[in-house]
Amino acid sequence: PVDKATAGKTIALFALPGAFTPTCSAQHVPGYVEKAAEFKAAGVDEIWCVSVNDAFVMGAWARDQKTEGKVRMLGDGDATFAKATGLTLDLNGKGLGLRSNR
Repeated sequence: PVDKATAGKTIALFALPGAFTPTCSAQHVPGYVEKAAEFKAAGVDEIWCVSVNDAFVMGAWARDQKTEGKVRMLGDGDATFAKATGLTLDLNGKGLGLRSNR
């Protein structure tokens, strides 16, 4: 599915530790939303945000952040993507489990 979704496209991909976290919600996602037109002008077809959350949480976060048409929010429910890319962040000590690094 990812190969079909990316075929012939330039994708800007970024990962964040968690949906609705203060810094990610106040700075990271809004920055990409605000600059979406600049990314498009530079030849980026889509901007994708990946976070270790389920699809339902990511959908709610997308609505909260008003990302529709600007940033595609993708859940990495069991951190498979984070593990495969070596971008894991162990936040077990803070009660957040294994997450994706920025």
